[in-house]
Amino acid sequence: MKKGETFNIDSKPLFLCFFRHLSEKDRRLFCGLEAVRLGAHGVDQVSAFYQIHPHTVRSGKAELLSGNLLPSGQVRRPGGGRKKNAIMINLVSVLMVILHPYSAGSPMDDGSRWTNPSWTRISELLKAKGLDAGRYVVKNLMKQLGYVRRKMVKCKTMAQVDFRNEQFEYIKKITSEFIFKGFPVLRMDSNKKELIGNFYRDGHLLTHEQIDAFDHDFKSFADGTVVTHGIYDLYQNICYLTIGQSSDTAEFMCDNLRYYRKNYIRYHYPFAGKMLLLCHGGGSNSCRYHVVKEALHHLSIELDMEIVVAHYPAYCSKWNPVEHKAFCHITRAWQGIVFDSFQTVEKIAKMATTKTGFSVKVWQNKKEYKTGEKASEEFLTKYPVKFNDLRPQWNYALNTG
Repeated sequence: MKKGETFNIDSKPLFLCFFRHLSEKDRRLFCGLEAVRLGAHGVDQVSAFYQIHPHTVRSGKAELLSGNLLPSGQVRRPGGGRKKNAIMINLVSVLMVILHPYSAGSPMDDGSRWTNPSWTRISELLKAKGLDAGRYVVKNLMKQLGYVRRKMVKCKTMAQVDFRNEQFEYIKKITSEFIFKGFPVLRMDSNKKELIGNFYRDGHLLTHEQIDAFDHDFKSFADGTVVTHGIYDLYQNICYLTIGQSSDTAEFMCDNLRYYRKNYIRYHYPFAGKMLLLCHGGGSNSCRYHVVKEALHHLSIELDMEIVVAHYPAYCSKWNPVEHKAFCHITRAWQGIVFDSFQTVEKIAKMATTKTGFSVKVWQNKKEYKTGEKASEEFLTKYPVKFNDLRPQWNYALNTG
């Protein structure tokens, strides 16, 4: 084949039959020779014709041009191929010794042990013992020993609450009933507060220049505090997010619900005479405070609809869908963004979307709210709250007519 000439497709079966009977070294050298003879783009042509990696072709070409060929009968350079079993056993035994100071967990249960040095650090420790093992080898060895890189998961409850499962069964049942009847089912919660200003926020961005932030997060240097409250409609897959500038109170929660009910929710449920609120047991929608029930009572009268409330048991707030179906996407959109103004917080939150159709409606609530408010004597005297026979401390209704 002359220089610059491409392969003849008609002779491809003959060439491939010959190529398959060559040893590893002969294949490498033969492909390198053909690449030299073909000239420019020879490596790509040989690689495509023989279905061999271009790196192998270049290696054979470099060996031929340098004259640094392996002796006859030797296919690979020393060190190539799989490690001998004896070497691997020695590596594992030494690895267990050097990991002992870095390991912790239950000595009686191998499945609950952990160690924290990086692959590179383990490789360096092995080299200090005279064993040359790279990061890839170390990673495979650790995998054989049952060690896999994992992230801590917040899933263990801090305490076992009485009637926990019973309340979850009730929430499941009443949710299905409301959805079947076409009534709104809203999950509510408040996210953590954020400071307005040039403060550090976790996350990465694609930028032209480095983003510099204050080295301390002192509230006295902030231009305000972002108080976020979310109302999530799982059936519509919409999160109604309120960005407040004051405090997270019962009145703040009801104002947010009132605004979104009048501007959005009533259009999705035009004939609904009830609404179900699924809340945590504490915060602005606490199940223990009378002021929360009074605020919801006034709201139910204003909206002329019955409000049914069911609280998640204590230590079960992470089971609320607003946490893992709404706030997680909004927080991801905020990662690495400097909150220089309330408008920036609102703008970025609106961009939080998913492939399943999740969307966010945002409203800035600029009203100032007083903390420490208590229920009025009139409300405590009448106490127009209908408690459910099943777990009345968590389940009740207002404006039942």
